[in-house]
Amino acid sequence: MIDPKFLRTDPDRVRRSQASRGESVELVDELVAADAARRSHIATFENLRAEQKTIGKSVARASGEEKSALLVTTRKLAADVKAAQAAADESGTRFDELMLQVGNLVQDGVPEGGEDEGTVLETVGTPRDFAAEGFEPKDHLELGESLGAIDMERGAKISGSRFYVLTGVGAMLELALLNLAMTKAMEWGFTPMIPPALVKPSAMEGTGFLGQAAQDVYHLPADDLYLVGTSEVALAAYHSDEILDVDTLPRQYVAFSPCFRKEAGSYGKDTRGIFRVHWFDKVEMFVHCRPEDAESWHERLLGFEKDFLEALEVPFQVLDVASGDLGLSAARKFDCYAWLPTQKRYREVTSTSNCTQFQARRLGIRYRGESGTEPVATLNGTLCAMTRIIIMLLENHQQADGSVRVPEALRPHLAGREFLAPLA
Repeated sequence: MIDPKFLRTDPDRVRRSQASRGESVELVDELVAADAARRSHIATFENLRAEQKTIGKSVARASGEEKSALLVTTRKLAADVKAAQAAADESGTRFDELMLQVGNLVQDGVPEGGEDEGTVLETVGTPRDFAAEGFEPKDHLELGESLGAIDMERGAKISGSRFYVLTGVGAMLELALLNLAMTKAMEWGFTPMIPPALVKPSAMEGTGFLGQAAQDVYHLPADDLYLVGTSEVALAAYHSDEILDVDTLPRQYVAFSPCFRKEAGSYGKDTRGIFRVHWFDKVEMFVHCRPEDAESWHERLLGFEKDFLEALEVPFQVLDVASGDLGLSAARKFDCYAWLPTQKRYREVTSTSNCTQFQARRLGIRYRGESGTEPVATLNGTLCAMTRIIIMLLENHQQADGSVRVPEALRPHLAGREFLAPLA
C-alpha cells in the first residue's frame, strides 16, 4: 500500500496518480476522511484510557463516599473506553479496506493512457523478410504440430480449452529454455528457487492480486489457497513479516514455477495455439532492495530481459507501459514485445515492474538501517514465459522446408542440435 503520510501531506499527488490510472479519484477523498476519523477515534480512546488509569489509582487511595463516587465514575468510563475502542477499531478497518484499493503512486515520466498507448523506447533487431526468402511463414501451431512439439487436441481433452501438451522437442525446448534462463540468472547473481504454486490469501493480497486482478485468479475455497499467476507472489511473500539487515540487500531470486490464469477478460482473443492459455511455466526474477536503489534495479532487470531475447535472436521492442495499463502494485513497468511474423506485429513476451515499497508495506518486509527500520523496495521481471518464447522461436527461426533453426545460445542445452526437423 502507499505511505499513509502522502494522504496527509500531499493528497493531490495521490489523486493525480489515481486519475492517470483511470481509477477513482473520489476514493482519495474517502480515504482522507477515513484517516481523520480513525485518528480522532484513536485519540479519544487514548484520552479516556489515560483518565481511566488515573481514576483507578485514586480509587485505591479513597474510602467511604468518595470511593463509591469514584467507582460509579469508573464504571461509566469503562463503558466509554469500550465504545471508543470499538469506534477506533471500526474506523481502522474501514481505513485499511480503502487503502487496499489504492494503486501504487505512478512515477513521474510514465506515459499517460491505456493499453495501446505505451511509448516505444527501443527497437532491437530487424524482422525477417520471408517474401524475399521465397516462402510464406507458418504460424507456431502449424509448425509445432508438424514438429511433434504441441498437442492442443489432447490438452483440451485432458483439461479443456486453452490447455495444451508440449511433446517431444516441444518439451525439450522448454527444458532448454529453463536451463539457459537459470544459467544466465545465476551469472547475474540471482539465487535459483522453486517455490510453491499454491499460496495463502495474505500472499495474494499483499502483492496486489486480489484487487483489479482478482477475476483472473484461481481460488481453492476448501483450502482457502490460491494458484499463483506468477511466482512473483511467492518470492515477495518469502520475506513477509521479516526485518532484513541492510548489509544483506539486495536479495536477488529467480524462480521457475507453473502459472495459472483464468484469462477472464480475453474471450475470443488469441484462441489459436498457446499464446494465451490458462497454464504455462515461467522463469521470474525478483529483487528486494533499498528504496533508493529501486530505479537502477528496474533498469538492470530490463537489461537482463533484453540480453535473454537477444541471445535467442528474436527481434523485439521495449515499451514504457502507459499508466492506465499498470498493475495495482507497479509504479512503472517496462515490457518487451517480440516480433510475431504471422501476425506482422510485436506481442508482449516479458515485463518488469518497479513496485517501490508498495508490496513490502503490505507484507511487512522491512530492513534495518542506521536510522531504524522501513519497508524495502520490491521489483519483478519475467525472464522467460515459456509458451510465448516458444512461439517466437518457432515462427522467427522457421525454414522453408518446415524445420526450425535453433539459436546458438540454446544449442548447448539441446544436445547441440542446430535444427528441429518435422516428423516424417
